[in-house]
Amino acid sequence: MSLNSTPNMFAKLREQVLSMEPVQRLVQWINAIPRPALALEISTDRISGVRFSQTGSIEAFAVEPLAEGMIVPSPVDTNIVDALGVQAAMARVCSRIHAAGEHAALLLPDPVIRVFLQQFGEFPRSSQEAIPLLQWKLKKSVPFEMKDTSLSYVRQASRSGGVDVVATIARLRVIREYEEIVESAGLHPGVVSSSSLAALALLENRCPTLIARVADRSLTTAVIREGALCGYRCTELQVRADQLSPQAFLEEIYPLAAYFQDACHEKIESVRISGVGKWLPEFVAPIESEFECEVQPLLQMNPLIGHVAEDGLPLVETGLDGLIGWIVSGE
Repeated sequence: MSLNSTPNMFAKLREQVLSMEPVQRLVQWINAIPRPALALEISTDRISGVRFSQTGSIEAFAVEPLAEGMIVPSPVDTNIVDALGVQAAMARVCSRIHAAGEHAALLLPDPVIRVFLQQFGEFPRSSQEAIPLLQWKLKKSVPFEMKDTSLSYVRQASRSGGVDVVATIARLRVIREYEEIVESAGLHPGVVSSSSLAALALLENRCPTLIARVADRSLTTAVIREGALCGYRCTELQVRADQLSPQAFLEEIYPLAAYFQDACHEKIESVRISGVGKWLPEFVAPIESEFECEVQPLLQMNPLIGHVAEDGLPLVETGLDGLIGWIVSGE
């Protein structure tokens, strides 16, 4: 599928979203790195690729499906089960977006990348001191040796004094599985992030907002307040997204919401959902009843309506809000 017929829709979206002050603060740690003109997202059921300009205009877009079981996301174990099949899908995506011999950003399934929020009274300014400190503090929180990890971090505003740090950790061996898929198509993998972290750039509310994203058998829940990440949780579901009941969904997202409300003495004032597709209306009522706030699709509150062609909306609704978030957060 190509979006060449609507080249300016994301440019318009990007301009409006980035004018929002909370978004500007949130995306500082997403876009404080070089941004290639290509972005690829690898998930359990598809590979998606997009080429975009510096202004956020879409130049080419492609999606190739993956058969069930070809990729099994895990922070520890082998992820790419059918390497030849995944490589073939990646090659088709790259051919359709005319990608060869260049760098690409890479968005991975959420379970691959662990996210931690840490509070410090004082925190080193230099990464040479900060990374060993984080490795020491988090070494018992991950199921692998710290020497086998890729760790990055960013400071964010703290309302309780001291320094709040968002740290991401992934096993190098697992990251290399995905990078080798990109390399097999003649590209150079650069920035690596998770789909949900990229999608956070689409939140513009100042009020405490809970985002819940379902992808296959994983559910990622995060709380954003005034552009700061206040909580993050990624869990494995017992069923696929299309089999998830509203009550089971509520039970999965409630713990993080309860933690935030108890720790920060504030209530969740907005809930945004992604990945449940046409079943969204069934999820709204029980969540609204529990949190006493509005519940909408993740992209409903953004200026997408009126700027994205109708054929582009299903791409977002099926989980491509990660790529959209990556694009609109660009410098």
